[in-house]
Amino acid sequence: MKSEEIAEIVSQMTLEEKASLCSGKDFWHTKDIRRLGIREIMMADGPNGLRKQEGACDHLGVNESVEAVCFPTGSALGASFDRELLQNVGDILGNECRAESVAILLGPGVNMKRSPLCGRNFEYFSEDPYLASELAAAEIQGVQAHHIGCCIKHFLANNQEQFRMSISSEVDERTLREIYLGAFENAVKKGKPWSVMSSYNRINGEYVADSRKFLTEILREEWGFEGAVITDWGGVSDRILGLRAGLDLEMPSSYGVNDKRITEAVKSGELEIEILDEAIRRILKLITDFEEGKEKNAVFDREKDHLAAGEIAAQCAVLLKNEGILPLHDTQTVAFIGQYAFAPRYQGGGSSHINSFKVDSAFEILRGNPNVKFVQGYCDEDESQSGMLREEALQTASESDAAVIFAGLPDNYEIEGQDRTHMKMPEQQIRLIEEVARVNSNVAVVLHNGSPIEMPWLDKVNAVLEMYLGGEGCGRAACDLLYGKTNPSGRLAETFPMKLEDNPSYLYYHRGRDKAEYREGIYVGYRYYDTKNIPVLFPFGHGLSYTNFAYSNLGLSEKRITDMDLLDVTVDVCNTGSLPGKEVVLLFVAPPDTGTINRPAKELKEFSKVELKPGESRSVKFTLSKRAFAYYEESIHDWYVEKGKYRILICKSAQEVLLEGELEVYPEKEVTEVFDLTTPIGIILKDPVGQQVLGELMAAKKPRTGAGRDRPGEKDNGKMLEAMTAQLPLRALLSFRDMGIGHAKLQQIIDKINLMRSDKCVK
Repeated sequence: MKSEEIAEIVSQMTLEEKASLCSGKDFWHTKDIRRLGIREIMMADGPNGLRKQEGACDHLGVNESVEAVCFPTGSALGASFDRELLQNVGDILGNECRAESVAILLGPGVNMKRSPLCGRNFEYFSEDPYLASELAAAEIQGVQAHHIGCCIKHFLANNQEQFRMSISSEVDERTLREIYLGAFENAVKKGKPWSVMSSYNRINGEYVADSRKFLTEILREEWGFEGAVITDWGGVSDRILGLRAGLDLEMPSSYGVNDKRITEAVKSGELEIEILDEAIRRILKLITDFEEGKEKNAVFDREKDHLAAGEIAAQCAVLLKNEGILPLHDTQTVAFIGQYAFAPRYQGGGSSHINSFKVDSAFEILRGNPNVKFVQGYCDEDESQSGMLREEALQTASESDAAVIFAGLPDNYEIEGQDRTHMKMPEQQIRLIEEVARVNSNVAVVLHNGSPIEMPWLDKVNAVLEMYLGGEGCGRAACDLLYGKTNPSGRLAETFPMKLEDNPSYLYYHRGRDKAEYREGIYVGYRYYDTKNIPVLFPFGHGLSYTNFAYSNLGLSEKRITDMDLLDVTVDVCNTGSLPGKEVVLLFVAPPDTGTINRPAKELKEFSKVELKPGESRSVKFTLSKRAFAYYEESIHDWYVEKGKYRILICKSAQEVLLEGELEVYPEKEVTEVFDLTTPIGIILKDPVGQQVLGELMAAKKPRTGAGRDRPGEKDNGKMLEAMTAQLPLRALLSFRDMGIGHAKLQQIIDKINLMRSDKCVK
């Protein structure tokens, strides 16, 4: 429907009808207004499957939903580093929504993994904002191709479950821009979601749902978002303030309470009717955009989508370690040990919980194989059984050529509404792994977990395959990967630290119920570990393959560019092994060594996934723009490129650089500091104009510091005096009588310097 037609409908609505449309009809539907032909539409939870509730409704996954297909969670999908795969996931989900008459899918979730403890990390893609934003954009495009809207969430800085509905995320402007807003920016600009979900929390004391700065100035005016902002369920703070900020639709129903509040606010003049009308136009556009896609015939083929879920899971798994044991061979006798071999943990708990159509387990896939024996080994639900189960597992493992242990985190370790308190696996699982490794020298561990874990047993096993929470097809995917039917190609989209205390947010996470202090700033994940040179268990980007890849011929289109120029980067990748496989090419940018701004050692700026046959080579091309070299400069409230030599790094992981190139980048218009009486003398003298004006004065009237001649045996004090003078604020010259400079004269000098530099002063 065209904007003129929507405007005509709005003009026919009563004030009460407008107010009513700003909140839900019930838990999942918008309201209908039959006399004007306005139909209700339905929303459903995502982001890794369709959670459509038709009976008793809730937003925590308590009540049953229709049978659907559970795809890998965000943590697994992020490890794919594959835009095409994410668009395919979106395409399948969009078709399912269309078949089930669901208009808005609540997802994807792109919040940053600030701490491994966040109970909802399994829903999110990465600790890196660029990766998360790019993958989200691809998934959104896939879903919305079916005239189904995405509601990207949770905007903004929603990084813990504890006190999530009231906590204030205390974050500086640069950190917000580079990390937390950064995760949403490309997803909004490129993916163009129909809607954005505002988060429960506050930012620097202000509820996001009440913030004009975030919902209008940044989201709409700066990024060009044209859709509707929808509350998280029950996430209204002040309904009138929210409308004025740009919050359009309240979910679920307020049962008339806020409808009445809106009506009264318009009548009293507290709320302008124009603001209400704009919200209504955006809500109507959601409804009409869905209606326009109704002619598309869609069939929810659960069996087909189930098979696709397994194939997708196989592309997301990360081979963390392999000392020759994998892939397994059909002729080997293998003990498959662990509760998750029979009933895999494949999804998280809460609003994303899917009523799965069916679930593949390793047991169901391989139970007809005479060379594979299955034993439970442990029980999450009853630790008292673990001793007997462990003895059976040890006996079976000792009689086998190899042992595969299926382990990870139980359901209640990772769930919406609560955060983890540690990174440990259950003790009975740890003991099982260590004891099996004593009786069998060929041990592989298959992990089912949504977040990083500590691995005290790592050096005792030969291989580790990280499945994450791989969706309902993860059992088949794991078997295909273990036996080499599929070559692993996932890479970690987050760092696995040695221990929780190594995480940059450790000292500040969960330190209050009113405020969450983001004191680590921009140093999230690998940005911290790499810059501090802290050893990690597995770095961001790590992942092994059953084949080998060689990189060569790194090429940069230019050696010197302005911040407004584009840079083309090419690199050749060759599969030098004997098996076909997929390789993730990572491009990081390192800032100038001579820079004066505090920046991470390197940051991910591009990535690509290529599939190569044995002996096949391909040239991979990236194009970098200003943002690849920029940091956010708070003094000008904009992105800025510091002049200097930047390094282009082609990496295997954040801690393994394969190829390196260098170029000089300089801004077309430099940000130059405006000097004042508090500016250190040394800083002014480093500037050519400052040296010209102040340098002449300093030479003519050299201040006496009171230092006498060098005493016998003492070294020359010249360097010390020079350093001390350089650090003095300019106003300190007022204290030296022999300079003969008063306050007015000194202000004239600094004004003259700034005036002569005024064509460059933009800050």
